[in-house]
This record gives sequence, C-alpha cells and structure tokens, in this order.
Amino acid sequence: MRKKLLTLAGVALASVLILAACGKSNSSSNSKQILTVATNAEMATLNSTKYSDTTSLEALENTFEGLYRINAKNKPVLAGASSVTISKDQKTYTFNLRKNAKWSNGDAVTAENYVYAWQKMVDPKQASPNSQQFQPIKNGTQIAAGKLPVKDLGIKALGKYKLQVTLESPISYFSELMTGAPFYPQDQKAVEKYGNSYGTSSAKTVYNGPFVVKNWTGTNLKWNYVKNSHYWDKKTVKLQKVNVQVVKDAATAGNLYKTNKLDYAMLTTDYIKQYENTAGYHSKAIPLIGYMAFNVHRKATGNVHFRKAIAMAFNKKSLVNNILHVGSPLNGIVPKNFAYNSKTGDDYRQDAGNMLTYNLKKARQEWAEAKKELGKDKITIQLLTSDTTDSKQIGEYLQSQLETNLPGLTVNLSSIPLKSRLAATSAYNFDIVYGTWQPDFADPVNFISDGGQYHLDDDYNNSNFRNLLNEAATTYATNPTKRWNTLIQAEKQLIQKDAFTAPVYQGGMSYLLKSKVKGLQISPYGTVLFYRNASIK
Repeated sequence: MRKKLLTLAGVALASVLILAACGKSNSSSNSKQILTVATNAEMATLNSTKYSDTTSLEALENTFEGLYRINAKNKPVLAGASSVTISKDQKTYTFNLRKNAKWSNGDAVTAENYVYAWQKMVDPKQASPNSQQFQPIKNGTQIAAGKLPVKDLGIKALGKYKLQVTLESPISYFSELMTGAPFYPQDQKAVEKYGNSYGTSSAKTVYNGPFVVKNWTGTNLKWNYVKNSHYWDKKTVKLQKVNVQVVKDAATAGNLYKTNKLDYAMLTTDYIKQYENTAGYHSKAIPLIGYMAFNVHRKATGNVHFRKAIAMAFNKKSLVNNILHVGSPLNGIVPKNFAYNSKTGDDYRQDAGNMLTYNLKKARQEWAEAKKELGKDKITIQLLTSDTTDSKQIGEYLQSQLETNLPGLTVNLSSIPLKSRLAATSAYNFDIVYGTWQPDFADPVNFISDGGQYHLDDDYNNSNFRNLLNEAATTYATNPTKRWNTLIQAEKQLIQKDAFTAPVYQGGMSYLLKSKVKGLQISPYGTVLFYRNASIK
C-alpha cells in the first residue's frame, strides 16, 4: 500500500500530536534521543520512483527532502529550496536551492538531481506507480503515455542551484503536492553506480533528508533511522536514532508496548477495544481508504456487472463496527472530511453523494447479469491481501460476505507478505486485491486520478473519464465551481458506472505512544510518522 499517501485551505487536517508529559517511562529508549517503534508491514523499497506502500513511504519521507516539506503545524514550507518566485499566470515556479544541502555521500544536491528524478518518474519505461502525480506538470500526462520524450517535462535546471518548474495550468495545491515523495530528487551518480540495485537496501541508497536508513538488507524486518550528519538543518533534529521493527500481530505490538520495549505501536481491529483504556492510547479519523481493485484483463473481473456485484455485496457498516472498530463505511473513492468546496465550504463526499453502497438486491441483479454474460453459474476467484492482522481479518470478512450473498461464487483467500503482494499486483497475478491507500495532498483529484487504484493509467481508458480529468486540470483550473462538479462526474464514471474499484471503508487510526515522546507528528494525510521534530524528554 502506498501513499499513501500529502493540504488545501478549508481542509480539515489531523492535528499534530505533541503530547503533554505525564510521568517518567522505563522504556528501553531511555533519556538518550533514541525512539523505538513498530510498523505492521515490511519495507519494499527506498527508491522514490518505485514505492507504492506505506512503510516505504514513511522511510522516504524521513530520509529524503524535496522543494517543500510539512512543518510542525502540518503546513507546507520551503525545504530543499531557500526561495521561490512565481510568475503572474501562476504556471511557472523558479526555485533557488540551498547551496549547503548535501547528499549523505557528500555530493551537493543540485537542480539536475530534480530534473533527473522527475524525468524518471514520468518515463513509461520506468513504469512508476506514482507517475500520475505529474499530471499537473507541463507535458506530464503526454510523456507518461509515451506521446512525448521525457526531456519535454516542465522542469529545467537554470543553473547548479536554480530550478524552474512549469505547470499545465495553475493549481492551488502546488506546495502541498511538492511535499510528496514522488517529487524528491535523486543523486544520479549514486543511482547509476548501483543500477537496478539502487534503493533495494540501505547501503545502496543515498539520502538528503534529516535521517539515513541503516541495517536494512532489503528483506529483513528491523532497521534504523540515524541522524544524517550531512543534512543542511541537522541542528534542529533532536533524535539520534529511531529503531524500527516490523510487528504484524497487533497483540504482540501491544504487549511490547506494555513491557516498555516499544515507545509507539499502532493498533488494529480487536486490539483497539483491548487497549483503549491503556495509558498513551490515542485515536483519530484519517483520510486513509480501504478498497478492492480488479484485474480487468481476466474474464470474470473484467466484467462490469461482476465488479458491481462484488462492490455492493458486503455490509460495510458491519465491517467497521465489528471488525475494524474504527473508521466509517466508504461509498466512493474520495473519503469524507478531506476536501471542501472553496465556494460553499461543503464536504466533497457530501456533494458527490453515495456511489456504491451495500445493496444486496442490486448486487444480486448485477450478479445474475454477470453470470449470464460470462456463461457460468459458478465462478471461482482469488482475493489477495497482505498478511498483516487487519488485512487478513478484512479478507476473511469479505470472503464470507461475498460467498454468502452471491450464490455460486467461491472466493479463495491468499494472504501473503506485503512485498510479495505488491509484486503480484504489479505483475497482474491476481483477480481481486484488497489494499489501503493514503493521499499525498488534500484535493479530490488525488483519489480520483490515483487513490492507489492499481493499473489505473494503463487499464482504465474510458474517454469520458479522461476528458473530464483533462477539463478539470485545464479548462476549469481557475474556475473552482466547475472544476469541483467536473471531478464529481469523473468519480461517478470511474466508480458508479464502471466500478473500476470497489470502495470498502475510510480508516481511523488508533495507537499507543509513551508520554516521554514529544513532537512526534502524524501526517495529515494518513498514518505516516514524521520524526524530524520529535524528541525524548
């Protein structure tokens, strides 16, 4: 799962978590500036052009830095750039980069590093899962589609430390967009030195952020974030080290926290109820979504009636109340309380309405039509999930609901390590995959044109959808009302009419955090932790 994932005025942001002191802790992370945390899934990559999971995103966002970053108040501020000039038409941004910014190998961070990384992101040969993030950049969409060369992307090095970025049309969320991992630079010398091995281990990656990764081999379940001695603003970074370990079982994570072997642990499913009265327990709503994606190249999942039947045949409210114990049902790809109409202040989800709800009668009608078109009365498919506690439980719930509510359907559940699930999904080795995703910036288009929906750019070529997205990005870029309505129509085409993706739920986040930890931030866009401002008191 990516991220992931990245806010506009009027968006209800999750607040920064700076917790008040309430006594000493005997955690193994003593008075030294060392923090010990658990994550529930392994890391897949340290290559910013390749990631599509939350654990990798968290690593990238703590060890790399782009033109902007999120500050302690959850606002975008200049980071790798020291100043910016914006043209009158708001389409051209000229940045002066920090001359004292270095890579962890001592190389200077230059304008060419950004040009190199961004061109790789949109190069169709690279098949980056985040190339759609570059649609607002001039020629980004056409380059990703193979219609223009990568050199035509709207980014230029005007000097060693001067960078120019040109947009297709003005966008109000530019600075938020630039905080995201897809827009980080890469040290071309290091990338070419390691070749295809770049980013596959901590030793074969160089970093320009507040921390560097140590002791990650590419497959192990423990690693460290260590303060980067080459970071331009290292004096503001308090933590010397963050020890990270993968703990997929929430019961184990809770026990490690209670026995002072962890300072932070995220809780899932039944363990939320078990630990909600524990000291250090916190809970909040987040714009993370759970969804099912379909392999449209296979006969059954390529059938629109089959997809609609699946999307409407499970009780979302029961899932949230009885399995997740946090969050809310999701009936569109864009979550609620995330993006707001700049003119009316209305929530996008309220304006767009429900698109795919739990509706057993309609689900069975679509199921009958699907079986008729497919010429089968019995159909067997595989549901792929990762092997974390919550993913397995959600998979089991969906399996039971779908087999019970759609007579003749058999669902074989396969729960495998996240890295393997990502590889299988990328290689089209699945029928239906369950995953989660968190956004990069607070605008509906982030979910509609991305949303973690696998192979959206490659496989969903509905001309109406593409035209609507293009109109929202160009014709109505400076007309908020028409742009808003156009995005709603695009979502309806994608979700309601074609059921390219089946929304499942909007997430909440419950976690345990020791009181001695100060300034630990949680991304306003989901579950990613920011360690830059954290310290131990």
